[in-house]
Amino acid sequence: MGIIIPLVLITICCIVIWRAGDGFMTASEYVGRNLSDGVRGATINAIASSMPEVFTSFFFLFVLMDAEGFSGGIGTTAGSAIFNGMVIPAVSVLAVIGIGMAKRIEVSKKVLLRDGIALILAELVFLILISGASLEWYHGLLLMGVYFIYLAYMLLTMQKKELDQFLSEHEDHEDEFEDDDRKKVTIWMAIATLNLERIFLGTGRINGPKAWSLLIFSTTSIAMVSYLLVIACEWLGEKTYEVPYLGTFEGLDIPVMFVALILASAASSFPDTIISIKDAQKGQYDDAISNALGSNIFDVCFALGFPLFVFTIIKGPIQMPPEMIDLSTELRFLLWLLTVVAVVIYTTGKYMGKGKATLLLVIYFMFVLYIVGRGADNPLAEEISKILLTVVRAVFGIA
Repeated sequence: MGIIIPLVLITICCIVIWRAGDGFMTASEYVGRNLSDGVRGATINAIASSMPEVFTSFFFLFVLMDAEGFSGGIGTTAGSAIFNGMVIPAVSVLAVIGIGMAKRIEVSKKVLLRDGIALILAELVFLILISGASLEWYHGLLLMGVYFIYLAYMLLTMQKKELDQFLSEHEDHEDEFEDDDRKKVTIWMAIATLNLERIFLGTGRINGPKAWSLLIFSTTSIAMVSYLLVIACEWLGEKTYEVPYLGTFEGLDIPVMFVALILASAASSFPDTIISIKDAQKGQYDDAISNALGSNIFDVCFALGFPLFVFTIIKGPIQMPPEMIDLSTELRFLLWLLTVVAVVIYTTGKYMGKGKATLLLVIYFMFVLYIVGRGADNPLAEEISKILLTVVRAVFGIA
């Protein structure tokens, strides 16, 4: 019972994040309708789908109020980044193959290299920057700065010719934001299924006021449910925890970072997954992949940097104990290493098919097994951990 209660709560959070994420995506796509493919996926879609990571990291810090809270934020953002880099491209490819659209997909090497290299560099900054015993406000500011540099680069490289062509294609097609599927759903069915698009947009064409009201409500919903997600992860990681009016129960008695790495990250990554699958099934393969990569840059730079900046401004520096530094360093190096592997898989060959998709899923499954082993103090996992720490210290000079 002690494990079931948090798992049920996490499942509910996952569903609400998914539905609210759909509404956020619809509204944000209207707001960013004049951006080109690839750029929209790496910016608007990435930010829209990564709001759960922002709020989850924020609440981990402000609920737990210590280094463990920050480690929960690292677990959520890093775990989500690994999920995005491995699972989302794989399921997007398999979704296209599964409905018979194609036997394999071709993604622009330019997009893959652009976003892949940017992500590797961002994670390298993340690895080196967040490595001391004391975390200050400027650490968060620098992380956010890396994302804004990436964002500025994406917008500046959107060539004028490409922009003019995109605008001309869309200036007479505002009806593309009028969804015929909404007309088939009654308002009561929409309320029962949390269909926020039908509730806020009605059956007519989307416009500015409707889009912004949907955006605000979706954001608020994601924030509220992210708080519950943090509480559920905290309960699951504790040795014992108390649920108001229900009593005291037993948790797993493991560091909250391990819980966040698997459960909080998967729950918060649902919007990313749905967005990328939809893009892939529309034939927008560049957006499907760049959304996952762009989301990772947003996760490790802004979704963690912003809560860190706000918390340390209000509460002062976060003091990281030695064991937490080692755990955090190990995870950040593993994130960087797996990202390099994923980008190599993406860019090897011209196409992505079942073989690459399966390989990515196998790697993610091995990562999950490793994290479970670390949480259970498995000897093999402990030995791998020592090797990872030795390598990262030797290569990057991190103490």
